[in-house]
Amino acid sequence: MGTFDWFWKAMGSTNERADKKSKGIVDRAGALAADLSSRSDDEVAAAVRSAVSEQGIVDKPLFLAGLSEAATRTLRMTPFHVQSQAVLRLLEGDVIQMDTGEGKTLVGAMAATGFALTGKRVHLITVNNYLAQRDAQWMRPLVEFFGLSVAAVTEASTRDERVAAYRCDVVYAPVAEIGFDHLRDNQITHRSQTVQAPADVALVDEADSVLIDEALVPLVLAGTVGAQQATGQITEAVSHLVEGRDYAIDAEGRNVSLTDDGARSAERALGITSLYDAEHVGDTLVRVNLALHAKALLIRDVHYIVDEGKVSLVDASRGRVAELQRWPDGLQAAVEAKEGLSVSEGGRILDSITLQALMRRYPIVCGMTGTAVEATDQLRTFYGLGVSVIERATPTRRFDEADRIYATAEEKNRAIVDEIAHLNATGQPVLVGTHDVAESEALAEALEQRGITASVLNAKNDAEEARIIAEAGDVGRVTVSTQMAGRGTDIRLGGADETAREEVVNLGGLAVIGTARHRTARLDNQLRGRAGRQGDPGLTLFFVSLEDDVVVVGGADSSVTARPGADGRIDDPRVHSFVEHCRRVTEGQLLEIHAQTWKYNKLLADHRDILDTRRAALLDTPTAWEELARCNPQRAAELEHLPEEVLNQAAREIMLFHLDDEWSEHLALMDDVRESIHLRAIARETPIDEYHRIAVREFKDLANRAVDKAEQTFADVVIDEAGAHLADAGWKRPSATWTYMVSDNPLAGSGNSFISGVANMFR
Repeated sequence: MGTFDWFWKAMGSTNERADKKSKGIVDRAGALAADLSSRSDDEVAAAVRSAVSEQGIVDKPLFLAGLSEAATRTLRMTPFHVQSQAVLRLLEGDVIQMDTGEGKTLVGAMAATGFALTGKRVHLITVNNYLAQRDAQWMRPLVEFFGLSVAAVTEASTRDERVAAYRCDVVYAPVAEIGFDHLRDNQITHRSQTVQAPADVALVDEADSVLIDEALVPLVLAGTVGAQQATGQITEAVSHLVEGRDYAIDAEGRNVSLTDDGARSAERALGITSLYDAEHVGDTLVRVNLALHAKALLIRDVHYIVDEGKVSLVDASRGRVAELQRWPDGLQAAVEAKEGLSVSEGGRILDSITLQALMRRYPIVCGMTGTAVEATDQLRTFYGLGVSVIERATPTRRFDEADRIYATAEEKNRAIVDEIAHLNATGQPVLVGTHDVAESEALAEALEQRGITASVLNAKNDAEEARIIAEAGDVGRVTVSTQMAGRGTDIRLGGADETAREEVVNLGGLAVIGTARHRTARLDNQLRGRAGRQGDPGLTLFFVSLEDDVVVVGGADSSVTARPGADGRIDDPRVHSFVEHCRRVTEGQLLEIHAQTWKYNKLLADHRDILDTRRAALLDTPTAWEELARCNPQRAAELEHLPEEVLNQAAREIMLFHLDDEWSEHLALMDDVRESIHLRAIARETPIDEYHRIAVREFKDLANRAVDKAEQTFADVVIDEAGAHLADAGWKRPSATWTYMVSDNPLAGSGNSFISGVANMFR
């Protein structure tokens, strides 16, 4: 047995021992439950408090028994033994895997309450605003039973509401809101402006999504720098370019480049000699490439929607509108110009942090998901987290049918419509998982032509999500959804009130159909998890074509031949193996992107920690005034008649302005370096080593420049009773800010859009 095999076997044995120990504790807790049930609320709360200390839980059976009794009294929900076991594993710092419908919401609230009782502030991180608000209200009685406070932060929360919420013991919030509030707090110039309060625990719902799928998505805070340059003429010139002749898209659909013919065509349309002349290469060529990216790679109703005259980004992993987010580097303006909309103001990146770096700021991270086992390696590698699989309270009765594979996308899409019509004719409810907005709408239209009315759930109508999902399990319902229905949803058989439950059970439960395989098995399993809730019957089925992007990309270096049937279906086992091989390849590609990007991001994360320490010193101590006065004692003497606090704040604002300004420049510079670092390989240099060398050198220069500029500003700027007049001297912070997210693999999970064309997808 090799060392590697021995290691994993040892890890498996360790997890098994931990699970066995947890089950023993839960059994002992069950024996205490009867005694607690006869006690008063105050006595139950006191018993639980006696079982914990600042060091942790000292009497785990009593603690679990008390929490269970409190949940029964406040929520009318008595936890199953497996739920109590899950609570225990969360409190030990694991990521737990629980199937859909097994009660993760209650488990999360119980664990959060347990952490809070030991004196820790908990951020319970949800997948969207709706769930943050719903779960905080739903679980509030349990948390407050022990005298603890709970609140939710959502996109709609005001600043005052956020300040109050972040000071509660348990805070429910989407990860993006927590990240953006953190970035905004890094722009303050006085400690009283802080919105967030320090938290000890991140308890992450749908942990594999946040910690793995979106871990390297940078959250970006940008500031207004004025109107973008006119792009109308360039957009018009690019709109006439033809793929294959004027530009080429790479095999993975991630990059597009002009051909020589395309460059000449653009030059003629713009009336210039060459895009590559010195006067054009730094501006016109950049904007031509942005316009080309917007034309060729960003597809309306796939990557963005247009609503009320505005472009709204779609978060592909969740199928939702990415609120208050924009594309960077002029790409937003290029898309707006492409759609004939008013071009919005330009921006400059003020600060940025990846979700992975954000999560690593918490002393304790744990989480819940229905699909953790497949992410075990990544969770251990990047976070040092273990995975505990929690058994179902009731055995599954769901049937997962083998994939149906077709030669072409057209034949596959026709078969999808036929299968939905067949199931609908029996009255069995059907949930269809699509990959983007355009596909969901094309399928709904195709079903309408067959006389089947489908409820559509996508980024265009996510406000109706709760209503649509609540009825998705009713008799005769057909629901077509993007990845929105893949997480955080619980579909009850027979409708929201379950009045037709028995009828739907007799029909076979909810049928879930996937229109294509995702690039990772976890996303497929999330969709499967919508069926078979709490021992309900159910059916899942995926359709695949050899033209799907997961097959085209994953099978780029290999091929398979098979003879399809008259309807295009292929039953050859070799093809099934080939499709699974393709999915594993694409999953490996995503993992490689993750690993490489992590190496690049880690050094910036370390630099951020140094910057944060410096910022804290400037905000919380007289460091700024002491340093400036020491470098320019004459100027300090001129100002000594002013109050001490005025001097401290003036010096603080001067030094923070230049520190933040230089950090912004550093981020932009390192982004440029990252874009071109692969060229170092041509010179036989290792790109990652060169990137680190440049980053270290530039960060050192950043610190020196920030101090030098602050000293110069201190000598020149007007400082009086009102403070330092930085704006009058041209040192002005942005008047407005916004946020956006950037993906390292922005077009991943885009379904069949680039292969078959969204307009004719189901015709």
